[in-house]
Amino acid sequence: MSGERPKALIAGGGIGGLAAALACARAGTGVALFERAAEFTEVGAGIQLGPNVVRVLHDWGLKDELAAVAAFPHRLQVRSAGTGAELGVLMLGPEIQARYGFPYATLHRADLHGLLRVALTHTGVQLNVNSAVDRFVPLAHGVQLHLTDRRQADGDLLIGADGLWSGVRRQLLGDALPQPMGHLAYRALVPQGSLPANLRSQQVTAWLGPRLHVVQYPVRRGEWLNVVAFVHGQVAGDIQDWNHNANAADLRRAMGATCSPLQALMHAIDDWRLWVLSIRPPMRSAQEQAQGRVALLGDAAHPMVPYLAQGAGMAIEDAAELGRLLGSAGASLHVPTLLQHYAQARWARNARVQARALRNGRIFHATGPMRWGRNAAMKMLGERLLDVPWLYRGV
Repeated sequence: MSGERPKALIAGGGIGGLAAALACARAGTGVALFERAAEFTEVGAGIQLGPNVVRVLHDWGLKDELAAVAAFPHRLQVRSAGTGAELGVLMLGPEIQARYGFPYATLHRADLHGLLRVALTHTGVQLNVNSAVDRFVPLAHGVQLHLTDRRQADGDLLIGADGLWSGVRRQLLGDALPQPMGHLAYRALVPQGSLPANLRSQQVTAWLGPRLHVVQYPVRRGEWLNVVAFVHGQVAGDIQDWNHNANAADLRRAMGATCSPLQALMHAIDDWRLWVLSIRPPMRSAQEQAQGRVALLGDAAHPMVPYLAQGAGMAIEDAAELGRLLGSAGASLHVPTLLQHYAQARWARNARVQARALRNGRIFHATGPMRWGRNAAMKMLGERLLDVPWLYRGV
């Protein structure tokens, strides 16, 4: 397919898909996005955005919109889940903004999804719901998308932003399904006003314990607290449905002999949702990010455990790079070459983040001598260990 204005087809209407749509539209590319659900919604709870990601949103003109819904914690504190002792601190707020030029933000996933949707309002992007993708068909000068209801759409390129269980990836790469890693995430969102004063917080806190850790931080301008408890275990049922009902008593038993402040937080919350963590190995080549006229973005390309808080961040960075390349191509647009450049620019950084997140999981959940060494190192070198300059400086 050819024409004056190239057209991108996007499979998936989550944060990555909407970010890709906005980046492509800003580059002057026509966009048709296809979401399988009946409406655009974003499940989940909180999300952390490092300065590298906030930079992109500001570049897209969304600084005020982000500020209206996010919280901006003043510090990140690491504590022992067993004793409650402080192990290390990284100052956020003005300090991290001065270091990297942009703040560290925490917000509800639905709020980020919503501000991206609003940003698309006057871009001409076609947003289609009830539009599950069945397959794609390469054409001589384009790509054709087939939906399960037998509708078709033609475009110059296809972006698979359809998440961890991506059908576009399955057809493009023919690889195996993601596998459960043996970690469960219990998630909760609670109004801060409903908590005792000593449990309210405007900072990020990570509690580290043997075979578990808990992360808490403010969202929605600091009015709500997001809490996620990660423990080892398995569940019955469809692991592709991340949003399982959760039993608070099961979580409290899994937390074991943790300190009284953490126990108090666990007992103050009754409504939990359960997520089974499934993973793929870190990317090994650019071929896993794009081939021909088909590109993968976000979790479809590089799913990662949330132990570096960069899953959505890498999807947004993917989108920004794709938009940059489309915007600079102009009349010289050759889609396969452009997508090769996209893949080469992104895959190694994504693989590094995937590997670092997996490594963090081993460190966070360490037992025995490794745990003692971690705690000692954190007390001596807290800020140096918690800061991630290669990541937060962006690309």
